[in-house]
Amino acid sequence: MTRRPTRTRLWALALAVLLLGCGAAGYTLRAAQRAGASRPSADASLTLDGTGERLFVRDTATGRVALAGRDGTRRTGGPVCDRFHAAGPTALCLQRRPGVPARAYAIVLDRRLHEVRRIALPGIPNRARVSASGRVLSWTMFATGDSYATSAFSTRTSILDLRTGYLVKDMEQIPLTLEGRRHHAPDVNYWGVTFARDDNRFYATVSTDGRTYLVEGDLRAWSARALRANAECPSLSPDGTRIAFKKKVSDDPKSPWRLYVLDLRSGREQPLADRRSIDDQVLWLDGRTLAYGHAGDVWAGPADGSGAPRVLARGASSPAMVR
Repeated sequence: MTRRPTRTRLWALALAVLLLGCGAAGYTLRAAQRAGASRPSADASLTLDGTGERLFVRDTATGRVALAGRDGTRRTGGPVCDRFHAAGPTALCLQRRPGVPARAYAIVLDRRLHEVRRIALPGIPNRARVSASGRVLSWTMFATGDSYATSAFSTRTSILDLRTGYLVKDMEQIPLTLEGRRHHAPDVNYWGVTFARDDNRFYATVSTDGRTYLVEGDLRAWSARALRANAECPSLSPDGTRIAFKKKVSDDPKSPWRLYVLDLRSGREQPLADRRSIDDQVLWLDGRTLAYGHAGDVWAGPADGSGAPRVLARGASSPAMVR
């Protein structure tokens, strides 16, 4: 004989279903939150639009992009990034993903800092650059290692043309001319790209045979040639006549570099007044002033080697001047 369920059993069954449903909903919510945390989200009021020059930085405390005021104030609310750069109507956000091996995303953002394209990458985010027009982007990832101060590292640098959508996954494909001859070697590494205003010519660092070189490249001609040795992480001035870079001046792994500015016409190098070892791709705030990250803050100093460095933004990195 089949027993009819009692009122108590019915209530117990209903309670069990309710608890299971709440548990599933909680799991779904947590999964959605985890998924959402990996995607950049921005305050709708924080955009690249505005009057005059606007300095954006990565806020160290939150990892979010922020607008830094000249009075020391900071307006946060931008996307979460490990490296950031912006110019014109475009921003580039490099975002590390959790897990092993190291992985990341290169995320293209529009003027409202909304995501328009996402590219999955292997490695650790290292350098990010947007051309002045906002139409050509480049990023560098550490494929192995995480510091330029040792020889045990390898990089992978990409270029994305937003006009055509064409992606150069690895710049090592670009033919390199070194000392007047075509150079072939398995240890060629590119990093730290900076673009001229024509969105075609670029400068970058190449390492091979244990040495580093400043190279000038041509995207349309698909070529690059070395200009001089011992120059890393170049940054082209707004007028295209000078390049700021870091130069190795010591074998001490704790302080190997010093910042210099190269006059492309005369070939003259000028060291900056800041004698500290700076490991960053500097930013030209204007034709006279450079900004760079060091020791957890963004600093600024004259490009002609005079004066002294000053703190531009505390607890910040990845400066980007949007005009």
